[in-house]
Amino acid sequence: NELSDKIYVMSVVCKNNKKVTFRCTEKDLVGDVPEARYGHSLDVVYSRGRSMGVLFGGRSHIPSNQRTTERWNSVDDCLPHVFLVDFEFGCATSYILPELQDGLSFHVSIARNDTIYILGGHSLANNIRPANLYRIRIDLPLGSPAVNCTVLPG
Repeated sequence: NELSDKIYVMSVVCKNNKKVTFRCTEKDLVGDVPEARYGHSLDVVYSRGRSMGVLFGGRSHIPSNQRTTERWNSVDDCLPHVFLVDFEFGCATSYILPELQDGLSFHVSIARNDTIYILGGHSLANNIRPANLYRIRIDLPLGSPAVNCTVLPG
């Protein structure tokens, strides 16, 4: 029941004979490496000519050193952090946004340019399914990115 904390990048490879194949590249991440998870989202944002992956939410198995016979296959919500992932260099940076109080799994997300919208999902910790729409804007100047969240209620 172990999940991988590697990132897998799928890309399309076009050959001269117009045959299209897919290539999967496995990358180790450095920096604030997100824990292995499922039920998360990973979107790509574009800002100022740069792009980054944005990972949010999900669930993870409890660490093996905390498992008991009764809780061997238990899962917990991942912390409600937003991770920016640079696919080129394999660097990850974690952001804590006060608007995101709960880890959400199985939500829907969509990216448009520099903004991600997150809707729905479920939190095991308090058994809620929030009705909020979250708008996360990512600004990618040279230097440190800026990550801002706005809650659009109901």
